[in-house]
Amino acid sequence: MEETLNVYQRLPDPMRPLVCFDEASKQLVDHVKTPIEAGPGHPIRITDYEYVRNGTANMFMLYAPLEGRRDVLVTDQRTTIDYANAIMHLVDVMYPDAEKIVLVQDNLNTHKLASLYAAFPPEEASRLIGKLEVHYTPKHGSWLNMAEIELGILSRQCLDRRIPDREKLKCEVAAWQRRRNESLAKVDWQFTTADARVKLKRLYPITETDDSTTKLRNLKLADH
Repeated sequence: MEETLNVYQRLPDPMRPLVCFDEASKQLVDHVKTPIEAGPGHPIRITDYEYVRNGTANMFMLYAPLEGRRDVLVTDQRTTIDYANAIMHLVDVMYPDAEKIVLVQDNLNTHKLASLYAAFPPEEASRLIGKLEVHYTPKHGSWLNMAEIELGILSRQCLDRRIPDREKLKCEVAAWQRRRNESLAKVDWQFTTADARVKLKRLYPITETDDSTTKLRNLKLADH
């Protein structure tokens, strides 16, 4: 946990951008009957609650919290190959001139650097890995990943309705991404290492002290 928090407290460095990576799925659902279109003073109206399932799509969130920038990649699946292609997008499209990209992600089984070797020739995989400084959030600590927060905002602002297919999803997500990036929307992260040591004290190991004051106190207690 402290490793991730310490990364968040670093000073901004344009040559070492901080990027948080996460993913989420979206069920694709279409209407059985066409809704009544929205009009002046009237929102869109759904006349039938029946729906048709069209599978699911995956969304990779690449979020640079210090810049207020995000790239969302919509894919059919979230396989090892899809993950590797997302990393290539991060390195070659988002930050081609960076010396090192500081990447925060969780421990999902596909989120391994070995995935790059499964997707690309060894030389290419090695090149991409050489551009990354990877930090993993701890087990059960995915809440430390700011990309998860951004995915929650995407879900509330854009995906809380029926979306019939992948192409429609890509259009809606792209429009949301453009608005968020233009406004430089950022997460106001305030939880620090010092906060963790106080508020999550129960998670830290308890150590015994051997200083002379403690020994003297124990002796006095023994005399009584």
